[in-house]
Amino acid sequence: MLQLKLLEDFIALAKAGSFVRAAEARHVTHPAFGRRIRALESWAGATLIDRSQMPVVLTEQGEVLLKTAYQVVAQLQRVRNQISEQSSGSVGVLRIATGRSLGRTLVADWVARLRKRRPVVLGSKTQVDISTGQMADMSARLAQGKADFLVCYEHPALSVELQPDSYQHITLATDKLVPVCQVATQGKPRYSLDAESGSLPLISYSRGLAMGRIAGDRIETMPYPLVSSIRCDSLDAVHGTVANGLGIAWLPWSMVEADCRRGSLVVLGGRSEQIGFEVRLYRSRGQLSDVAEAVWKAMERR
Repeated sequence: MLQLKLLEDFIALAKAGSFVRAAEARHVTHPAFGRRIRALESWAGATLIDRSQMPVVLTEQGEVLLKTAYQVVAQLQRVRNQISEQSSGSVGVLRIATGRSLGRTLVADWVARLRKRRPVVLGSKTQVDISTGQMADMSARLAQGKADFLVCYEHPALSVELQPDSYQHITLATDKLVPVCQVATQGKPRYSLDAESGSLPLISYSRGLAMGRIAGDRIETMPYPLVSSIRCDSLDAVHGTVANGLGIAWLPWSMVEADCRRGSLVVLGGRSEQIGFEVRLYRSRGQLSDVAEAVWKAMERR
């Protein structure tokens, strides 16, 4: 009989493209993980992985199985959650996966609005579980049925690896990256965007971050002598270094609006220096819990 964990292993391998990384993600040894994938191939009666390439890729049969594996794992997870809620007498749980900065800002605001919405969409007794982390891990939670929704940045420079025929999305918000720096004495910017000035210290993002991929190419084409002096692996770290006067950074307006209104930070340049992007809400096309379906319908009616 096919075990659910083998399908979860297969999904992890397809995402990681490496037996070693997938084994680490599944908390098993490399040899044990390899045996489990071979067991799945034995059950399927076909080779599912092309091991001659690096990163490994799925065979045609593997691609067919992967699509079904996503659906089976997600549906079983949803059924399990519904049974658990019914047996415990819970009024429901809404599970959201997102990035760390989005969880602190936009998602927190969104949940607060849902709590206040009339007619009631998200009751005060409904539990909300917010998971945060790297976007690849959060999209995996959605694919495995461990989250009802994924809230993530979207921009042509990004690619959320979700099968389009299995997921749908709506735009939750639009935002923009704006260049900001600390306000120095007499309310003047500590730095200015000037093509004729000497080098300007740029606080940049690690390339693995969504913001790094959104901002990177655009900033490199701007006619300013920006020199990366500090590189950070989180939006919060970038915000902190800017607030301490260490350079110029492109940060989401939703994050720095209050600082700019207080006069501690200032926006530099004009619209041509700003970079727009979307924040999207993703869900599976399959049936969700009653709570999640009610939230989705409320967002569609906006």
